[in-house]
Amino acid sequence: MPETARQARNKPEAAAVLSKAVARAAERLDISRSILARVLGLSPATITRLYGGEYQLDQNRKEWEFALLFVRAFRSLDSIAGDEATARKWLNSENRGLNGRPIELIRNAEGLVRVVQYLDASRGLV
Repeated sequence: MPETARQARNKPEAAAVLSKAVARAAERLDISRSILARVLGLSPATITRLYGGEYQLDQNRKEWEFALLFVRAFRSLDSIAGDEATARKWLNSENRGLNGRPIELIRNAEGLVRVVQYLDASRGLV
């Protein structure tokens, strides 16, 4: 099979997987749909369609990169915290290292990147 045909075939599958992963991570961390919309740079209506399976993230748009970072943050936090309750508490608590609450910081691109880098560095210490 030519490479471009394989890529085209895998594209919808990757979009479905990442779309579901983002929605599940947000649910497990108890992140509201309105906050998720801010994190991904999408409208609240689009997030509703994402949760309903009627919309999949687009690999050619910034939402894809933000979604990858969001899932990466979730995975790092999950491995560090060990359970969802601790992860939710960490997200909503003031953090001196980040100089703010992670739940507030992830609402923009710079803050999301800072939180991911912080979690990656912390995970490396474990």
